[in-house]
Amino acid sequence: MGVIGQLMLAYLAVLGFGLIINIPRHALNVAGWIGTITWGGYLIVQAYGGGVVLGSFIGSVGIGVLSNLVAHYKKMPSIIFNIPSLVSFVPGSQAYQMVRNFALGQYDQAVGFMLQVVVITGAIALGFLVAELLNQLIAFCQQQWRRLKV
Repeated sequence: MGVIGQLMLAYLAVLGFGLIINIPRHALNVAGWIGTITWGGYLIVQAYGGGVVLGSFIGSVGIGVLSNLVAHYKKMPSIIFNIPSLVSFVPGSQAYQMVRNFALGQYDQAVGFMLQVVVITGAIALGFLVAELLNQLIAFCQQQWRRLKV
């Protein structure tokens, strides 16, 4: 599947999950665009050999920063944009393969998939931590700018 197709499916996945978890209708389009933009960043990292873990980290940093910026603009909680946008990054296929291999008794492969799930999930969590630090830095810089301007 091409890049455009993946971006379109990322947008639709975010919209679909946003409908399932019942986020406000006027936040759906913005959440879809956040998911699409960050999935595009993931694809760029993948294209330059960054791997799944680095791509998930960069994507989650993007989700965290963009969600916070949009939340301030829309005057809504940022979690409304975070959760649906994150759907594309969840390591579901690796988790499926892990459980499948455990059930088939192929423990070596199952442990390998389990490590992938743990590392990808950790990269996503670390990405949100870095995004929060960046959000606080942005807020501090905006506060200093306003103080200097007055």
